[in-house]
Amino acid sequence: MFRLDDKVALVTGSTRGLGWAIAQAFAAQGAHVIISGRARDDVDRRVDELTAGGFRASGRAADLADPVAGIALVDTVAIEHDRLDIIVNNAGINHRAPLGEFDDEAWRRVVQVNLDTPFALARAASVHMVRQGSGRIITTASVMGTAVARPTIPAYVTSKAGMMGLTRALAVELGPHGVTANAIGPGYVATEMNTALVEDPEFNQMVTDKTPVGRWGTPEEIAGAAVYLASDEASYVNGQTLLVDGGMTTAL
Repeated sequence: MFRLDDKVALVTGSTRGLGWAIAQAFAAQGAHVIISGRARDDVDRRVDELTAGGFRASGRAADLADPVAGIALVDTVAIEHDRLDIIVNNAGINHRAPLGEFDDEAWRRVVQVNLDTPFALARAASVHMVRQGSGRIITTASVMGTAVARPTIPAYVTSKAGMMGLTRALAVELGPHGVTANAIGPGYVATEMNTALVEDPEFNQMVTDKTPVGRWGTPEEIAGAAVYLASDEASYVNGQTLLVDGGMTTAL
């Protein structure tokens, strides 16, 4: 169960954090994984790590702050491999500032990377997936896209809520063509992006106190959800956001 043998899977933002964990999990389940990140050296290093372990992988560097670059990435992968079975829209950014100091440029940058580009990539991927009659579109959203929010991150909260709405829209339009769309909503996960928060005693205590399982999540726990949603066993799951948060949103 949950094997991904011979599937071609593109994972954006996969040189570190959640994306890297997802890429490793997909490769272990038999997929050919395309690593994507901004820095060519980081992409090559991750590809080498996977192939050294006997897994199938290749890489493409792309700056997904530019939706056009994202579209080119998808099309290149699909043409090179003659198909695209799975795309994980994982690349994302955050910006923290009090509302009165949150400038327009920061707002546009976060929304573009977190929402505009995933839309462009999903649209491009859908063309190939509809033609082949199957596919999985998976988006990394957040618990911050649900009924919870925190101060100083309005663009992040808004973009993640938009990603969940986009997931539903994709699901109803693409489902008849054999393509499903789902999102993962991680809670607080100990990644490089969250290092400062993990090391903040007060914030760390807040997370552990408000999460019923009493700890931060791990990237591998998010990767497990991604493998499930990408697999044939999830073929009847469509338009959903799977919260992987240790029960935090339920408790709140």
